Amino acid sequence: MKLIRTEVSRYFRFVMLSHRWGEGEPSLRNVDGHPIYGMSSNGGFGKLQAFCLVACERGYLWAWSDTCCIDKDSSAEVQEAIGSMFAWYRRSALTIVYLSDIPDTGSFGSSEWFGRGWTLQELLAPGNILFYTQSWSLYKNLTSSNHKTDATVLGELERVTGIESRSLTDFSPGMDDARSRLQWVSLRRTTRPEDIAYSLFGIFNLHLPILYGESAENALGRLLAKIISQSGDISVLDW
Repeated sequence: MKLIRTEVSRYFRFVMLSHRWGEGEPSLRNVDGHPIYGMSSNGGFGKLQAFCLVACERGYLWAWSDTCCIDKDSSAEVQEAIGSMFAWYRRSALTIVYLSDIPDTGSFGSSEWFGRGWTLQELLAPGNILFYTQSWSLYKNLTSSNHKTDATVLGELERVTGIESRSLTDFSPGMDDARSRLQWVSLRRTTRPEDIAYSLFGIFNLHLPILYGESAENALGRLLAKIISQSGDISVLDW
């Protein structure tokens, strides 16, 4: 039975994609029931094809991308996805970070990926991460199986994000040092203002209603109220 569990678990290991959204991202409707390699490679379709190819080359049979693996026409599914996203990235066998704006010889500190709100949890949650550049080459040709264990990458991540390496490699969601966690996201932006609060739910291990259309202030107010009620730390009001 132990051998069976091991083999079944290995079969269902999945890879997550973390990326900066661009023009022409494929939706669930675009890909449902269609082989992706028979589609146009323009825009986000080419990115999806390259991601799946990399996952396959690394021996994985399942790949997940937020652009097309969520039915965004269903508000219930969107609510569930936002509430579960941190756990999905945490359970991934590998998260591939695609830095579309970083050339092969560049350093990732200037990438927009580090300025987005949702990508914070996509950096913290996974145990295994690999960074890929614009041409789908491994960042700085670093061939380790996990860039979170590479001293060069960790040093750069600390400088770019202001997050110490211990939190980058062994992050636990919850209320510990809540003020610092809020500061990590303070310079990041989201397309929809209220998402800046929603993107933190997983980091704090909170489950709150998703109310698109509310103001960012109201969303953050609900978040801060919940943090204070659970942690008793009023210093989070000064983040």
